[in-house]
Amino acid sequence: MDEAYPELGRGITQPPLPPFDTNLGAAAQGAPLRPRPSSHAPGSSRGRGPADTAVDAMQQPALRLVRLGRVPYTELLGLQDRWLRRLQTEVGTEGLSGTEAGALLLCEPAGPVYTTGLRGGLTPEEIARLQALGAEVRVTGRGGLATFHGPGQLLCHPVLDLRRFGLRLRKHVAALEACAVRLCELQGLQGARARPPPYTGVWLDERKICAIGVRCGRHITSHGLALNCSTDLTWFEHIVPCGLVGTGVTSLSKELQTHITVDEIMPPFLVAFKEIYKCTLISEDSPS
Repeated sequence: MDEAYPELGRGITQPPLPPFDTNLGAAAQGAPLRPRPSSHAPGSSRGRGPADTAVDAMQQPALRLVRLGRVPYTELLGLQDRWLRRLQTEVGTEGLSGTEAGALLLCEPAGPVYTTGLRGGLTPEEIARLQALGAEVRVTGRGGLATFHGPGQLLCHPVLDLRRFGLRLRKHVAALEACAVRLCELQGLQGARARPPPYTGVWLDERKICAIGVRCGRHITSHGLALNCSTDLTWFEHIVPCGLVGTGVTSLSKELQTHITVDEIMPPFLVAFKEIYKCTLISEDSPS
């Protein structure tokens, strides 16, 4: 059965999970992650050299890194579906080579699009009004209510097998939050933090800078996070983002008072992702 993690924290279709791992939860709040234990004696690094480091890297889960650039939102969904079918077909087989655990899909939406999750969030009248503004409206299988995607926003969709990372769904959500928190820190924004449901995502005070909505079925995840870099925030004024009344939205450009593009933010985001997920990224020239 598919499992969804709504941004509002209600309607979770899986049984309650144990509390967050304190190591991962600390990272989501901005603290550095402690390294995973090595195969050597605990607390000792004696005898480790370049060969040991190479072995550790080989043992890490590997993800195909697919950078789509600025593309229509539907193109991202199409590629996500193809990777989902591949991973779901290969569950329990030897289809994925070695430590390969899926794909990390990154893009910037080419045009404005409003999306809703499993719990809806938009009436037919609201959909017609948003379409009249020149935006697409898409129903998706992620958790959460309505949100906006558009130019100036980084979309990160990890399509991965959680078992390769030793993660449950709730910890995967916390890891995504930790990536956005770490990225903000790397940009000099020390106040970024994750908050508990119904405020899933990353915030600067009462301003949301990163939305998160995921889906998980048979241990395979899809969808992910949307980080506002230089997004036109006026598009959010036409909805109640994620159904959270009385809260605002912000972007890296607004907070730093300088124009920050998605291309600029990609390298530090990948640094944060590899740090949090302890994985290897394999660049792929073709998104096929």
